[in-house]
Amino acid sequence: MLKSYAFVLLTFSMMLSFNSNSFAKKKKILIFSKTAGFHHSSIPAGIMAIQRLAMENKFIADSTTDATKINTANLKQYAAVVFLNTTGDIFNEQQEKAFEQYIRSGGGFVGVHAATDTEYGWPWFGKLSGAYFVKHPAQQVAELNVLNRNTISTKHLPEVWKRKDEWYNFKDISPDLKVLISINENSYTGGSNGANHPMAWYHDFEGGRSFYTGLGHTEESYTDPLFLQHLLGGIQYAMGVKRMER
Repeated sequence: MLKSYAFVLLTFSMMLSFNSNSFAKKKKILIFSKTAGFHHSSIPAGIMAIQRLAMENKFIADSTTDATKINTANLKQYAAVVFLNTTGDIFNEQQEKAFEQYIRSGGGFVGVHAATDTEYGWPWFGKLSGAYFVKHPAQQVAELNVLNRNTISTKHLPEVWKRKDEWYNFKDISPDLKVLISINENSYTGGSNGANHPMAWYHDFEGGRSFYTGLGHTEESYTDPLFLQHLLGGIQYAMGVKRMER
């Protein structure tokens, strides 16, 4: 009887140890949503949606608006940082240097929608994110052309994806972007980038990985399975757990 009890205890202890080790080995991301300009009402819905994606896909998603968390020691625990509708000048010089070091050390960046409306005075960030926001028309339905459907972020999407969002126009678009989705300016009013108007892209950047999607203004985006799978693919690429191209 004692031997049986000891065996049960040993088995239970091993299970706890295994579960603890598995948890410790899970990848972590940081959702960063500080705003110094326009504040999107969809941010709470976005945080909840990304944290749900994390649970379903066996990674951990912390969340903060505290820019002091952007320091070298704290960033070491994260495989990627998601800039969820950040706006304006959100970092001091020391925090900027810490984030540059993080990317150059192999970290990942995910920009969602207003991430390109952030840090205009920090040119390095514009190159990381891939472009800067200029302006947008009223929210409306438009046609998105999915240019590359051989990636983890787009393989589930139709070739022409009709949806309603707030469609950004961009400036300082980096020439080395691998564009995943463009928007058809003939399908809505207010576009100003012309025939080649990117809306989602990725690129390797200075040792790290960068993914951006211009979608994600509306609260409805964060219950849309197509958008959430698109975003998940970008997060997984930025984390370095999956290759973007199949």
